[in-house]
Amino acid sequence: MTTAPSPSRLGRVVRGAGPGLLLAHGAGGGIDANFGPLMDTLAAGHTVVGPDYPGTGRTPRATAPLGLDTLADALVATAVEEGVDTFAIAGYSLGSAVAVRAATRHPGRVTGLVLTAGFAHPSPRLLLAARLWRDLLRDGETERLAAFLSLIGVSAPVLDGAAQDGLDAALTATAAGIPPGTADHIDLLLAEADVRTDLAALAVPALVVSTTLDQLVTPHHHRQLADGVPGARYAELATGHLPFAEQPERWAALVTDFLQDNGI
Repeated sequence: MTTAPSPSRLGRVVRGAGPGLLLAHGAGGGIDANFGPLMDTLAAGHTVVGPDYPGTGRTPRATAPLGLDTLADALVATAVEEGVDTFAIAGYSLGSAVAVRAATRHPGRVTGLVLTAGFAHPSPRLLLAARLWRDLLRDGETERLAAFLSLIGVSAPVLDGAAQDGLDAALTATAAGIPPGTADHIDLLLAEADVRTDLAALAVPALVVSTTLDQLVTPHHHRQLADGVPGARYAELATGHLPFAEQPERWAALVTDFLQDNGI
């Protein structure tokens, strides 16, 4: 018997009709930022529930450190509160670890997984980048943080082809739009975003999408994740860490085609 998780208290977006699809966004992101460009496509065939983590979008910042278990439970609770009892989960970046943990803690509810730009555990290189991200943020160096995130988050072909005025405007917008809960998300990544022991227990259809030009969560992580999930399908997307900015239509098609192929 599947029991209802505790109330989530997460703000959320709910769109569409059909089978359930729960979204898990990345660190320092948000549902609108990470999944907004895909939402119309996803909601055309699914009831999409998109919770904002504490400190992003519609959700106030947490008053205590975030835990992977509690965050995964809160996402599941959000879907259940909206009357969506079973659902696939599309996890992006840190959201892939959240999605995996949700699937192992609530196996009776999760029908499938799509894990994009994700990791089973952060490599020393990713931890180095995360610590620098955290330190720049805590020091109030938002302009330098925006430059750093652009260098490792946006693919080289896109940055090389950018006009200077457009890049400057993007950096200004990035610096001004950092969610207040970002440091909490990074602390979670640094402290306990390791789901290697969860992977073998997964028993639902899964797709791992590798962002092949990613310099933040590199393809090394995507392969490790795909290799650890039993029967996982693997697909590649030629973008940096921001597929919603570089190839949203292609990313949306990978998600919806996989769900349709598996009757989810």
